[in-house]
Amino acid sequence: MAKKKDDQQKHVSVVNKKSLEFFEEYINNPSPTGFEYPGQKLWLDYLKPYIDDSFIDNYGTAVGVINPKAEYKVVIEAHADEISWFVNYITSDGLIYVIRNGGSDHQIAPSKRVNIHTEKGLVKAVFGWPAIHTRGAGEKEEAPALKNIFLDCGCTSKDEVEALGVHVGCVITYEDEFMVLNDRYYVGRALDNRAGGFMIAEVARLLKENMQKLPFGLYIVNSVQEEIGLRGAEMIAHRIKPDVAIITDVTHDTSTPMINKITQGDLACGRGPVVSYAPAVQTNLNKLLIETAQKNNIPFQRQASSRSTGTDTDAFAYSNGGVPSALISLPLRYMHTTVEMIHKEDVDNVISLIYHSLLNIKKDHDFKYNK
Repeated sequence: MAKKKDDQQKHVSVVNKKSLEFFEEYINNPSPTGFEYPGQKLWLDYLKPYIDDSFIDNYGTAVGVINPKAEYKVVIEAHADEISWFVNYITSDGLIYVIRNGGSDHQIAPSKRVNIHTEKGLVKAVFGWPAIHTRGAGEKEEAPALKNIFLDCGCTSKDEVEALGVHVGCVITYEDEFMVLNDRYYVGRALDNRAGGFMIAEVARLLKENMQKLPFGLYIVNSVQEEIGLRGAEMIAHRIKPDVAIITDVTHDTSTPMINKITQGDLACGRGPVVSYAPAVQTNLNKLLIETAQKNNIPFQRQASSRSTGTDTDAFAYSNGGVPSALISLPLRYMHTTVEMIHKEDVDNVISLIYHSLLNIKKDHDFKYNK
Protein backbone atom coordinates (compact mmCIF):
# COMPACT_ATOMS: atom_id res chain seq x y z
CA MET A 1 0.00 0.00 0.00
CA ALA A 2 1.24 3.48 -0.79
CA LYS A 3 2.42 5.41 2.24
CA LYS A 4 0.49 8.42 3.43
CA LYS A 5 2.12 11.79 2.78
CA ASP A 6 2.55 12.42 6.53
CA ASP A 7 4.71 9.29 6.81
CA GLN A 8 7.11 10.25 4.05
CA GLN A 9 10.34 12.16 4.22
CA LYS A 10 10.51 15.74 3.07
CA HIS A 11 10.53 15.94 -0.72
CA VAL A 12 13.93 16.42 -2.33
CA SER A 13 13.97 18.06 -5.76
CA VAL A 14 15.70 16.23 -8.60
CA VAL A 15 15.14 18.64 -11.49
CA ASN A 16 17.69 21.45 -11.39
CA LYS A 17 17.82 24.84 -13.11
CA LYS A 18 19.75 23.61 -16.15
CA SER A 19 17.50 20.63 -16.72
CA LEU A 20 14.37 22.77 -16.31
CA GLU A 21 15.66 25.13 -19.00
CA PHE A 22 16.04 22.13 -21.31
CA PHE A 23 12.56 20.87 -20.40
CA GLU A 24 11.00 24.20 -21.37
CA GLU A 25 12.88 24.31 -24.68
CA TYR A 26 11.98 20.68 -25.37
CA ILE A 27 8.26 21.19 -24.73
CA ASN A 28 8.09 24.39 -26.77
CA ASN A 29 9.67 22.68 -29.78
CA PRO A 30 6.99 21.03 -31.96
CA SER A 31 7.26 17.26 -32.36
CA PRO A 32 4.20 16.02 -34.26
CA THR A 33 3.80 12.33 -35.02
CA GLY A 34 5.90 11.47 -38.06
CA PHE A 35 7.84 14.73 -37.82
CA GLU A 36 9.65 14.27 -34.50
CA TYR A 37 13.22 14.76 -35.74
CA PRO A 38 13.93 18.38 -34.60
CA GLY A 39 12.87 17.48 -31.06
CA GLN A 40 14.87 14.27 -31.17
CA LYS A 41 18.00 16.26 -32.01
CA LEU A 42 17.37 18.56 -29.02
CA TRP A 43 16.88 15.54 -26.78
CA LEU A 44 20.03 13.76 -27.92
CA ASP A 45 22.10 16.92 -27.59
CA TYR A 46 21.01 17.17 -23.96
CA LEU A 47 21.57 13.46 -23.31
CA LYS A 48 25.00 13.04 -24.92
CA PRO A 49 27.16 14.11 -21.92
CA TYR A 50 25.61 11.28 -19.90
CA ILE A 51 25.88 8.36 -22.34
CA ASP A 52 28.50 6.32 -24.19
CA ASP A 53 26.83 6.01 -27.58
CA SER A 54 23.66 6.91 -29.48
CA PHE A 55 21.77 6.19 -32.67
CA ILE A 56 18.56 7.11 -34.48
CA ASP A 57 16.56 4.57 -36.46
CA ASN A 58 14.97 5.00 -39.89
CA TYR A 59 11.78 6.57 -38.52
CA GLY A 60 13.40 8.83 -35.95
CA THR A 61 13.39 6.94 -32.67
CA ALA A 62 16.41 8.23 -30.72
CA VAL A 63 18.44 5.99 -28.42
CA GLY A 64 21.20 6.78 -25.95
CA VAL A 65 23.28 3.86 -24.70
CA ILE A 66 25.31 3.29 -21.56
CA ASN A 67 27.59 0.21 -21.67
CA PRO A 68 26.84 -0.60 -25.32
CA LYS A 69 28.97 -3.79 -25.32
CA ALA A 70 27.04 -5.47 -22.50
CA GLU A 71 25.01 -8.54 -23.51
CA TYR A 72 22.19 -8.02 -21.01
CA LYS A 73 20.08 -5.05 -22.12
CA VAL A 74 17.68 -2.89 -20.13
CA VAL A 75 15.46 -0.29 -21.78
CA ILE A 76 13.93 2.79 -20.19
CA GLU A 77 11.54 4.35 -22.66
CA ALA A 78 9.15 7.21 -23.39
CA HIS A 79 7.59 8.49 -26.59
CA ALA A 80 8.46 11.76 -28.28
CA ASP A 81 5.51 12.52 -30.55
CA GLU A 82 2.68 14.95 -29.91
CA ILE A 83 -0.83 14.95 -31.32
CA SER A 84 -1.40 17.28 -34.27
CA TRP A 85 -3.45 17.82 -37.41
CA PHE A 86 -2.94 17.43 -41.16
CA VAL A 87 -4.15 19.81 -43.84
CA ASN A 88 -6.80 17.75 -45.64
CA TYR A 89 -8.76 20.11 -47.91
CA ILE A 90 -8.34 23.73 -49.01
CA THR A 91 -11.51 25.51 -50.14
CA SER A 92 -11.70 27.88 -53.10
CA ASP A 93 -12.03 30.82 -50.69
CA GLY A 94 -8.89 29.90 -48.74
CA LEU A 95 -10.18 28.04 -45.69
CA ILE A 96 -8.53 24.82 -44.58
CA TYR A 97 -10.17 21.64 -43.28
CA VAL A 98 -8.14 19.13 -41.29
CA ILE A 99 -7.84 15.50 -40.23
CA ARG A 100 -6.24 14.11 -37.10
CA ASN A 101 -2.63 13.03 -36.68
CA GLY A 102 -3.05 11.09 -33.45
CA GLY A 103 -5.83 11.65 -30.93
CA SER A 104 -6.39 15.37 -31.43
CA ASP A 105 -9.50 16.68 -29.69
CA HIS A 106 -11.87 18.54 -32.02
CA GLN A 107 -13.73 20.09 -29.08
CA ILE A 108 -10.80 22.24 -27.97
CA ALA A 109 -9.92 23.48 -31.47
CA PRO A 110 -12.21 26.52 -32.01
CA SER A 111 -10.36 29.84 -31.41
CA LYS A 112 -6.96 28.13 -30.97
CA ARG A 113 -3.88 29.56 -32.68
CA VAL A 114 -1.77 27.12 -34.70
CA ASN A 115 1.39 26.77 -36.73
CA ILE A 116 1.21 25.15 -40.16
CA HIS A 117 4.57 23.55 -40.92
CA THR A 118 5.69 24.08 -44.53
CA GLU A 119 8.95 23.83 -46.43
CA LYS A 120 8.97 27.64 -46.50
CA GLY A 121 8.64 27.86 -42.72
CA LEU A 122 5.78 28.28 -40.27
CA VAL A 123 2.47 29.74 -41.45
CA LYS A 124 0.27 31.17 -38.71
CA ALA A 125 -3.43 30.34 -38.66
CA VAL A 126 -6.41 30.10 -36.30
CA PHE A 127 -9.26 27.67 -35.87
CA GLY A 128 -12.22 29.92 -36.65
CA TRP A 129 -15.69 29.58 -35.11
CA PRO A 130 -18.97 31.46 -35.64
CA ALA A 131 -19.63 34.22 -33.08
CA ILE A 132 -22.21 33.50 -30.39
CA HIS A 133 -24.44 36.26 -31.84
CA THR A 134 -24.81 34.37 -35.13
CA ARG A 135 -25.62 30.92 -33.82
CA GLY A 136 -29.37 31.35 -33.49
CA ALA A 137 -31.02 31.92 -30.10
CA GLY A 138 -33.25 29.04 -29.14
CA GLU A 139 -31.82 26.74 -31.82
CA LYS A 140 -29.84 23.61 -31.02
CA GLU A 141 -26.23 24.64 -31.37
CA GLU A 142 -23.88 22.67 -33.57
CA ALA A 143 -20.97 21.31 -31.54
CA PRO A 144 -17.39 21.35 -32.82
CA ALA A 145 -16.72 18.27 -34.94
CA LEU A 146 -14.15 17.15 -37.47
CA LYS A 147 -16.57 18.05 -40.27
CA ASN A 148 -16.95 21.70 -39.23
CA ILE A 149 -13.72 22.91 -37.63
CA PHE A 150 -11.54 24.85 -40.05
CA LEU A 151 -8.41 26.95 -40.24
CA ASP A 152 -8.18 30.54 -41.40
CA CYS A 153 -4.70 31.77 -42.33
CA GLY A 154 -5.88 35.16 -43.58
CA CYS A 155 -6.11 34.17 -47.24
CA THR A 156 -9.08 34.63 -49.57
CA SER A 157 -8.32 31.97 -52.18
CA LYS A 158 -6.82 28.51 -52.53
CA ASP A 159 -4.07 29.92 -54.74
CA GLU A 160 -3.09 32.38 -52.01
CA VAL A 161 -2.92 29.60 -49.43
CA GLU A 162 -0.76 27.45 -51.67
CA ALA A 163 1.53 30.40 -52.41
CA LEU A 164 2.40 30.42 -48.70
CA GLY A 165 3.67 26.84 -49.08
CA VAL A 166 0.61 25.21 -47.54
CA HIS A 167 -0.54 22.00 -49.22
CA VAL A 168 -2.52 18.89 -48.37
CA GLY A 169 -0.40 16.86 -45.93
CA CYS A 170 1.21 19.79 -44.11
CA VAL A 171 1.24 19.12 -40.39
CA ILE A 172 -0.31 21.55 -37.89
CA THR A 173 0.54 22.09 -34.21
CA TYR A 174 -0.83 24.38 -31.53
CA GLU A 175 1.44 27.26 -30.56
CA ASP A 176 0.82 27.12 -26.78
CA GLU A 177 4.02 26.99 -24.74
CA PHE A 178 5.42 25.84 -21.41
CA MET A 179 4.74 27.58 -18.10
CA VAL A 180 4.92 26.90 -14.36
CA LEU A 181 1.64 27.32 -12.52
CA ASN A 182 1.62 28.36 -8.83
CA ASP A 183 5.18 27.00 -8.45
CA ARG A 184 3.55 23.56 -8.34
CA TYR A 185 2.59 22.41 -11.83
CA TYR A 186 4.33 22.29 -15.18
CA VAL A 187 1.80 23.23 -17.86
CA GLY A 188 1.97 22.97 -21.64
CA ARG A 189 1.06 21.06 -24.76
CA ALA A 190 2.67 17.69 -25.43
CA LEU A 191 3.61 16.90 -21.84
CA ASP A 192 2.13 13.63 -23.13
CA ASN A 193 4.74 12.36 -23.40
CA ARG A 194 7.78 14.55 -23.80
CA ALA A 195 7.67 14.77 -20.03
CA GLY A 196 8.63 11.10 -20.22
CA GLY A 197 11.52 11.80 -22.57
CA PHE A 198 12.70 14.48 -20.17
CA MET A 199 12.47 12.16 -17.16
CA ILE A 200 14.46 9.30 -18.70
CA ALA A 201 17.13 11.80 -19.76
CA GLU A 202 17.29 12.96 -16.14
CA VAL A 203 17.81 9.35 -15.05
CA ALA A 204 20.87 9.23 -17.30
CA ARG A 205 22.08 12.50 -15.78
CA LEU A 206 21.76 11.13 -12.23
CA LEU A 207 23.63 7.95 -13.14
CA LYS A 208 26.50 10.00 -14.55
CA GLU A 209 26.62 12.59 -11.77
CA ASN A 210 26.43 9.92 -9.05
CA MET A 211 29.08 7.82 -10.86
CA GLN A 212 26.90 4.72 -10.84
CA LYS A 213 28.25 1.80 -12.84
CA LEU A 214 25.53 -0.47 -14.15
CA PRO A 215 26.16 -4.20 -14.67
CA PHE A 216 24.19 -4.19 -17.93
CA GLY A 217 23.65 -2.14 -21.04
CA LEU A 218 21.14 0.67 -20.56
CA TYR A 219 19.19 1.87 -23.60
CA ILE A 220 17.46 5.22 -23.07
CA VAL A 221 14.81 5.19 -25.78
CA ASN A 222 12.70 8.09 -27.04
CA SER A 223 10.28 6.45 -29.47
CA VAL A 224 8.29 8.00 -32.29
CA GLN A 225 4.72 7.39 -33.45
CA GLU A 226 3.17 6.19 -30.18
CA GLU A 227 0.08 8.31 -30.73
CA ILE A 228 -0.93 6.35 -33.82
CA GLY A 229 -0.45 2.82 -32.48
CA LEU A 230 2.85 2.31 -30.60
CA ARG A 231 4.66 2.02 -33.93
CA GLY A 232 8.05 3.46 -32.99
CA ALA A 233 8.32 1.23 -29.93
CA GLU A 234 7.36 -1.78 -32.02
CA MET A 235 10.20 -1.08 -34.45
CA ILE A 236 12.90 -0.28 -31.91
CA ALA A 237 12.06 -3.23 -29.65
CA HIS A 238 12.91 -5.60 -32.50
CA ARG A 239 16.16 -3.76 -33.17
CA ILE A 240 17.45 -3.58 -29.57
CA LYS A 241 16.06 -6.96 -28.43
CA PRO A 242 16.07 -5.96 -24.75
CA ASP A 243 15.94 -8.31 -21.77
CA VAL A 244 13.89 -5.86 -19.67
CA ALA A 245 11.89 -2.72 -20.43
CA ILE A 246 10.63 -0.01 -18.08
CA ILE A 247 8.25 2.34 -19.84
CA THR A 248 7.09 5.75 -18.67
CA ASP A 249 4.05 7.58 -20.00
CA VAL A 250 1.26 9.73 -18.61
CA THR A 251 -2.04 8.67 -17.12
CA HIS A 252 -5.21 10.55 -16.19
CA ASP A 253 -5.56 12.58 -13.02
CA THR A 254 -9.15 11.62 -12.20
CA SER A 255 -9.70 14.19 -9.44
CA THR A 256 -10.97 16.94 -11.76
CA PRO A 257 -14.66 17.37 -12.70
CA MET A 258 -16.51 15.19 -15.23
CA ILE A 259 -14.37 12.07 -14.73
CA ASN A 260 -15.91 8.90 -13.27
CA LYS A 261 -13.58 7.30 -10.73
CA ILE A 262 -15.62 4.09 -10.82
CA THR A 263 -14.49 3.50 -14.39
CA GLN A 264 -11.26 5.53 -14.50
CA GLY A 265 -9.79 4.81 -11.05
CA ASP A 266 -8.74 7.19 -8.27
CA LEU A 267 -5.51 8.93 -9.29
CA ALA A 268 -4.27 12.46 -8.69
CA CYS A 269 -1.35 14.74 -9.41
CA GLY A 270 0.92 15.21 -6.42
CA ARG A 271 0.39 11.73 -4.99
CA GLY A 272 3.30 10.11 -6.77
CA PRO A 273 4.10 7.85 -9.75
CA VAL A 274 1.52 5.28 -10.83
CA VAL A 275 2.34 1.58 -11.19
CA SER A 276 0.03 -0.38 -13.46
CA TYR A 277 -1.53 -3.82 -13.41
CA ALA A 278 -2.23 -5.33 -16.83
CA PRO A 279 -1.47 -8.55 -18.72
CA ALA A 280 1.50 -6.87 -20.44
CA VAL A 281 3.01 -5.83 -17.10
CA GLN A 282 5.38 -8.54 -15.87
CA THR A 283 4.53 -9.22 -12.23
CA ASN A 284 8.04 -9.80 -10.89
CA LEU A 285 9.36 -6.65 -12.53
CA ASN A 286 6.37 -4.75 -11.15
CA LYS A 287 7.17 -6.06 -7.67
CA LEU A 288 10.72 -4.77 -8.04
CA LEU A 289 9.34 -1.29 -8.82
CA ILE A 290 6.99 -1.34 -5.83
CA GLU A 291 9.64 -2.64 -3.43
CA THR A 292 12.03 0.03 -4.70
CA ALA A 293 9.46 2.75 -4.07
CA GLN A 294 8.78 1.48 -0.55
CA LYS A 295 12.47 1.13 0.32
CA ASN A 296 13.27 4.65 -0.91
CA ASN A 297 10.18 6.36 0.56
CA ILE A 298 8.86 7.27 -2.89
CA PRO A 299 5.08 7.77 -2.83
CA PHE A 300 3.19 5.82 -5.48
CA GLN A 301 -0.30 5.02 -6.71
CA ARG A 302 -1.79 1.95 -8.37
CA GLN A 303 -3.81 1.61 -11.56
CA ALA A 304 -5.60 -1.34 -13.15
CA SER A 305 -5.30 -1.17 -16.92
CA SER A 306 -7.53 -4.07 -17.99
CA ARG A 307 -6.69 -5.78 -21.30
CA SER A 308 -3.87 -3.43 -22.34
CA THR A 309 -2.03 -0.41 -21.02
CA GLY A 310 -2.48 1.56 -24.25
CA THR A 311 1.18 2.55 -23.99
CA ASP A 312 4.49 1.44 -25.48
CA THR A 313 4.63 -1.14 -22.67
CA ASP A 314 2.43 -3.38 -24.81
CA ALA A 315 4.76 -3.10 -27.81
CA PHE A 316 7.85 -4.04 -25.80
CA ALA A 317 6.16 -6.78 -23.76
CA TYR A 318 4.93 -8.69 -26.80
CA SER A 319 8.13 -8.37 -28.85
CA ASN A 320 11.00 -10.82 -29.28
CA GLY A 321 9.22 -13.77 -27.71
CA GLY A 322 8.17 -11.74 -24.67
CA VAL A 323 10.17 -9.08 -22.83
CA PRO A 324 9.56 -8.49 -19.08
CA SER A 325 8.06 -4.99 -19.13
CA ALA A 326 6.46 -2.61 -16.65
CA LEU A 327 4.91 0.83 -16.73
CA ILE A 328 5.53 3.84 -14.50
CA SER A 329 2.98 6.54 -15.26
CA LEU A 330 2.96 10.25 -14.51
CA PRO A 331 -0.45 11.62 -13.43
CA LEU A 332 -1.59 14.36 -15.80
CA ARG A 333 -4.59 16.68 -15.97
CA TYR A 334 -6.38 17.61 -19.22
CA MET A 335 -4.72 15.08 -21.54
CA HIS A 336 -4.63 15.94 -25.25
CA THR A 337 -5.31 19.61 -24.62
CA THR A 338 -2.90 22.54 -24.80
CA VAL A 339 -2.96 22.95 -21.00
CA GLU A 340 -1.77 19.54 -19.85
CA MET A 341 -0.65 19.75 -16.21
CA ILE A 342 1.81 17.64 -14.21
CA HIS A 343 2.98 18.07 -10.62
CA LYS A 344 6.62 19.02 -10.09
CA GLU A 345 7.03 16.51 -7.24
CA ASP A 346 5.60 13.68 -9.36
CA VAL A 347 8.22 14.41 -12.02
CA ASP A 348 10.99 14.21 -9.42
CA ASN A 349 9.54 11.00 -7.99
CA VAL A 350 9.18 9.24 -11.36
CA ILE A 351 12.83 10.05 -12.09
CA SER A 352 13.84 8.74 -8.67
CA LEU A 353 11.79 5.55 -9.01
CA ILE A 354 13.30 4.67 -12.39
CA TYR A 355 16.80 5.52 -11.16
CA HIS A 356 16.61 3.42 -8.00
CA SER A 357 14.89 0.57 -9.83
CA LEU A 358 17.80 0.36 -12.26
CA LEU A 359 20.17 0.07 -9.30
CA ASN A 360 18.15 -2.93 -8.11
CA ILE A 361 18.41 -4.82 -11.40
CA LYS A 362 21.26 -7.30 -11.36
CA LYS A 363 23.42 -8.57 -14.17
CA ASP A 364 21.46 -11.25 -16.06
CA HIS A 365 18.47 -10.63 -13.75
CA ASP A 366 15.94 -13.43 -14.23
CA PHE A 367 12.32 -12.30 -13.95
CA LYS A 368 10.74 -15.65 -14.88
CA TYR A 369 7.88 -16.89 -12.70
CA ASN A 370 9.16 -20.48 -12.52
CA LYS A 371 12.90 -20.74 -12.13
